[in-house]
Amino acid sequence: MKKIRFDVLTLFPNMFNNIINESIIGRAIDEGLVEINLVNIRDFTQDKHNRVDDYPYGGGAGMVMQAQPIYDAYKSVAKEDTTIPVIYLSPQGKQFTQGIAKDLALNDRLILLCGHYEGIDERILEEIVTDEISIGDYVLTGGELPAMVVIDTVSRLIPGVLAEDSTKEESFSDGLLEYPQYTRPEEFMGRKVPEVLLSGHHANIKKWREEESYKRTLKKRPELLNKRGEN
Repeated sequence: MKKIRFDVLTLFPNMFNNIINESIIGRAIDEGLVEINLVNIRDFTQDKHNRVDDYPYGGGAGMVMQAQPIYDAYKSVAKEDTTIPVIYLSPQGKQFTQGIAKDLALNDRLILLCGHYEGIDERILEEIVTDEISIGDYVLTGGELPAMVVIDTVSRLIPGVLAEDSTKEESFSDGLLEYPQYTRPEEFMGRKVPEVLLSGHHANIKKWREEESYKRTLKKRPELLNKRGEN
């Protein structure tokens, strides 16, 4: 049985309580398909005041997370295994995509490093980080929310986490956005479900969905069509 473990290095482990205890990811954890191990970086500081940050060399605003607590937190989970991917959640990283999520889902373990303040000591990036990932071109107060996005996106690709075939026809699965979806009632506020979806004609439904996916992508995310043409 395929499963995946996320070791999350963070200063705020309690932020992950909801993703661990609720909904699909919570069920996947209960079923042994996903494991989330939260590691509090502050537990590894050698500072008598329990500090994990300090002023940056060269001056400047804000504080920088120190290398030693992060490295020791990393070693507590990686031990001597240097093959585990270590992902630093950073606005400087490559933008997270469904394709990257699929690649990450091939791993049995991932270590996610959540930064804070003005960032982390560069020497940690050089020593342990294998990839930097960004969830968008904006700056957050820390890496916890991006880490949750990665956990959710990757976990749902593990076989058994979702119902079979659930991920085959959703947005980005074929480089297009997903077609419109409808459920009961057949009419709501004067808007009716398209007749083709009520016809039971599977070939016509498939064709309609393909056409709607293309039209929706052209309207909302036309740049995806250019990328699709390049592949």
